[in-house]
Amino acid sequence: MKKSMFQAARRIFAFFALALFASFGACNTLTLGIVPQQSAKKLAETWQPLINYISEHADIDVVFKIAKDIPTFEQRLAEGEYDIAYMNPFHFVVFNDSVGYRALARQKDKRIKGIVVVNANSTITSLDDLNGKQIAFPSPAAFAATIIPSAYLKQQGVIFTPRYVHSHDSVYLNVQRGFFNAGGGIIRTLNGVDENTRSAFRVLWESDGYTPHAIATHPRITDTQREALLNALLTLSEDKDNHQLLKNIGFKGFMSSADEDWDDVRALGITSLARPQL
Repeated sequence: MKKSMFQAARRIFAFFALALFASFGACNTLTLGIVPQQSAKKLAETWQPLINYISEHADIDVVFKIAKDIPTFEQRLAEGEYDIAYMNPFHFVVFNDSVGYRALARQKDKRIKGIVVVNANSTITSLDDLNGKQIAFPSPAAFAATIIPSAYLKQQGVIFTPRYVHSHDSVYLNVQRGFFNAGGGIIRTLNGVDENTRSAFRVLWESDGYTPHAIATHPRITDTQREALLNALLTLSEDKDNHQLLKNIGFKGFMSSADEDWDDVRALGITSLARPQL
């Protein structure tokens, strides 16, 4: 009898020990989502080496979870699916309020600006020339590439038809091929395309600057994990031997951030995620 009770106790102990170990392992593996401004292939090529660096220096297994398009990325944010996310300024304001994502870091020495590009051979020379035209945008809630230029065009009385093509790369490709008269984007993603493609465009307009994209964490992430992740990002910023990792994504470095850093975006008073530019 005593032997069977002892064996039962051992089994119970082993069960809880295994559960505790599994729980610890799960907590030490975090998913990372990155707003898909570019193709999945390009995001993996440019971001995965940096993610590997963060995983090693933070001693946390960071797993890159790619979304097929921006609406899918937004849905995952709304459901709190990502432990860590690199999101545009408007996304951060929305999901900081609704889900509780907390700012961790942002790009150092950077203000984000929207641009409108046209084909280099286009006869369009001013925003007024876009009146009555179709303009390509990545998605309704793309902050710099859609919301900012759309708002400015409407402020100037330019009437246009927006067409959403899922990513910045798709915007540039559609404008290059002449499917649309112009497109919204940002300098960083425009600089990210190959030189031959980039030379096919002309920047027609550039906006004022705003606080850039946020790296933010879900509320379930502990302060200890946040500190480890932030230290890894800041260490990379000073690591000259691995500067190429930052260069791959067009960054000079990272800096720590707080939620209130995006008050300039909040001041725009945009509240609709589905059609924020309207």
